[in-house]
Amino acid sequence: MAARAGHRIDEFEPGYGGRNLAIPGGSESLGEDCPIAALQSLAMTRGGCLRGLLLAALMLLATVTVTQADSTPGRFDYYVLSLSWSPEYCAKSHRDDEMQCARPYAFVVHGLWPQDEHGWPSDCPSRERVPDATIERMLPLMPNRGLIIHEWRRHGTCSGFRADAYFSLVEQVYHSINIPARYQRVRSALNVATTELRRDFLTANPAMPKKALILQCSGSYLQEVRICLDRELKPRACSSDQRNHCGSSVLLRPVRVSAR
Repeated sequence: MAARAGHRIDEFEPGYGGRNLAIPGGSESLGEDCPIAALQSLAMTRGGCLRGLLLAALMLLATVTVTQADSTPGRFDYYVLSLSWSPEYCAKSHRDDEMQCARPYAFVVHGLWPQDEHGWPSDCPSRERVPDATIERMLPLMPNRGLIIHEWRRHGTCSGFRADAYFSLVEQVYHSINIPARYQRVRSALNVATTELRRDFLTANPAMPKKALILQCSGSYLQEVRICLDRELKPRACSSDQRNHCGSSVLLRPVRVSAR
C-alpha cells in the first residue's frame, strides 16, 4: 500500500497499529497523467509517465535506504515512546484477546523505539530472548506476550541494552509520563478537540516541548500518542519522520468494563 506524499503506511506489528513508514508518491496515481495501473502495462512506459515512474522508484529507494538506518545496537539519536489507546485496539479485530480486552485498560505501552533524525534502526543482531520473568513483569504495561517479544526483536535489540535492562527502561519512561486524569478512566465515548488533547498532555507534563507530542488516529478515532525523548530520557522535539495524523477533533472509545 502506498500513501500520498507526507502521509504514511503502517508496517504490521502484532496486536497494534505498526510503526509508520514514510513513502513518497500517491496512493491512486504517480502524477495526474500516470495512474498506478501503468505499472501493469508496458503501453504506459513513455514520455512523462515513464519519467514519473522512474522518479517514484528512485524516491522509494531513497526512502527505504534512509529508513533502514545503522543496525549497530546502541547507535541512534533518540527514543519514541508509543502509547496505544487500548479500547481502539480492542474495537478492531482483537476482541478475542482476553488478556487485554477483557480488562479495563486505557493507555498501554506499544513500544519504546530507538529513532534517528531520519529513519530508525530495527532488527539489530541479537540472539537474546526475553526472560519469562521479564515478560510477566511487563504484562501490566504491555498486556500481550507476543507484543513484548516482538518489540524486543524489532526495537529493543537496537537499544544497546540487554532485554531485561531494556524493559526496565520502558517501565522507567512510562512512569515518567503523566497521563491526564480525564483519559485514565473514560467510561463513555469522548469527543475532544485535538488542540485540547494536546494541551491536556502538555499541562500534565510541563517539561514536554510542544513538538515532542505526536498523535496518531485511525480515521476519527485516537489510536496512539507518541512522545519523543532524548538519550537521557527527557522530552524533546520529534524529527520530521514523526508526523501527526489526526483531524481537528478525535474520538476516544470508552474503556472496557472488566469481565468478572
